[in-house]
Amino acid sequence: MTEQPNANPQQPGDPAGDRLAPRPLARPAVDPAQAATFGRPRGVDGAFDKLYQPGTNGQAAPGLNLAPPTPESLAEAFRRPPGAEGVVLERPHGSNGSELPANDPDGPLWTTTSDPWRDPGSGAVLAGPAVQQDSDDQKDAKRPQGALLSLPEVLFGRRVQTKALAILAAVALVIGAAGGLIGWWFADTGTELTGQASISEADAAKERPAGSIADIAHRVAPAVVSLEVFKPGADSGQQGSGVVIDTQGYVLTNEHVISAAATDSATKVTAVFFDGRRVEAKVVGADAKTDLAVVKVDVKNLTALQVGKSSDLAVGDSVIAVGSPLALQNSVTAGIVSALNRPVTAGGDGGSSPVIYEAIQTDAAINHGNSGGALVDATGALVGINSAIRSSSAEGGSIGIGFAIPSDYAVKIAKTLIKDGKVVHPDIGINASSTVAGSSTMGAQVRNVAPGGPAASAGIKEGDVITEVGGRLVRDSAELLVAVRAREVGEVVPVRLVRDGSSLVVDVKLASD
Repeated sequence: MTEQPNANPQQPGDPAGDRLAPRPLARPAVDPAQAATFGRPRGVDGAFDKLYQPGTNGQAAPGLNLAPPTPESLAEAFRRPPGAEGVVLERPHGSNGSELPANDPDGPLWTTTSDPWRDPGSGAVLAGPAVQQDSDDQKDAKRPQGALLSLPEVLFGRRVQTKALAILAAVALVIGAAGGLIGWWFADTGTELTGQASISEADAAKERPAGSIADIAHRVAPAVVSLEVFKPGADSGQQGSGVVIDTQGYVLTNEHVISAAATDSATKVTAVFFDGRRVEAKVVGADAKTDLAVVKVDVKNLTALQVGKSSDLAVGDSVIAVGSPLALQNSVTAGIVSALNRPVTAGGDGGSSPVIYEAIQTDAAINHGNSGGALVDATGALVGINSAIRSSSAEGGSIGIGFAIPSDYAVKIAKTLIKDGKVVHPDIGINASSTVAGSSTMGAQVRNVAPGGPAASAGIKEGDVITEVGGRLVRDSAELLVAVRAREVGEVVPVRLVRDGSSLVVDVKLASD
């Protein structure tokens, strides 16, 4: 054979003849962990099929280290049951690996039709868990119980000496006490404006013994009413108070409270009780000279106020005023008796004649609307009818000087009004005025004498100064009037007077006004 020349001879300077040599193979480093997991077993260089050669019964090739043998515990738990070593597929739960007879009535439903292990279209059947069957002796034997854990073992995970526990408890107490003291110090000295208030509270409810103001007010309130006097269609009316003096419905009040209803039948009077009941009241009678009147309400089971003796009062005795000042119903004020037998001149507004009566003076607060209300003593008995006040302002607010008509006189007038509807008063038959300051004699000076009257028949003349009536001192004209009205019509009363510097006494038989 003849030698063939190279088809592509590499000639120097020939571009087509310059060829690159093959690049070396890139063999990156393999992670040892991955190599141990996915690499060939030790001693194997080729494919796995070389491991098993025909006639070796699946034994490893000489020199090859396979996985270690299965532990006996795992082999016992997961091996096939005895007698099923030749069964390749797993059998249904409950069988011992043998074939189930067809159409077994006690077997599962699928045994009556076909064998699911040989039928690829049958449903999957899951076997139960591998449970180790204990023998009867093992079932009867009690499982031994270990020793119970102590509290230190539970808390600390190990046994702790008693001495160490005591020291630990003492340290915890010291730390807690120190923390409490520090907290108290910060709370006490942190600020002077804030902190925890220590409020003292009463252990028991308020005591209201018999005779206290609260007890008296509770007993008196049902017998004191508020009186509203108004005319239908009018913009305003009058308002005052009244006292139930009889369970038949008679209510005692001031004449100036119901004066509009006494003179005009179209004016109505409404009594408002402490429980809110509102009933119409009818005027029984009124007396303008004593500023007293009686109205009647038709109400069942009324509470009447007990009437005391005003003559038994003494200056300084405790009294309570009950009424509706400024339409504030069931108001209670307390005070004392400031004076007794005080002649008071009230009214005279709008051209009406002034009213003069003998009154109880008290410092219990009395205001407009208290008129006709009750003045009771420390036992809750009626001793006066609140009637008037002295005030330093045009509005007439209380300044601690109030007046009440004594109950002895007020109830006497009320009985007469209930019986007759009107009252007649004794009269001496003169007009008098108070003596001027600087006069040598203090009393009521006679200005004129009614002809044929009681004074004229007794010989009293104009200019005489009356200083005493029936043993009662007379210092001005108001005291003369109340002294005369304290007597009875037709009664003969000794009257002391001063005439031309001489004192004399005359007997006067009082007539009716």
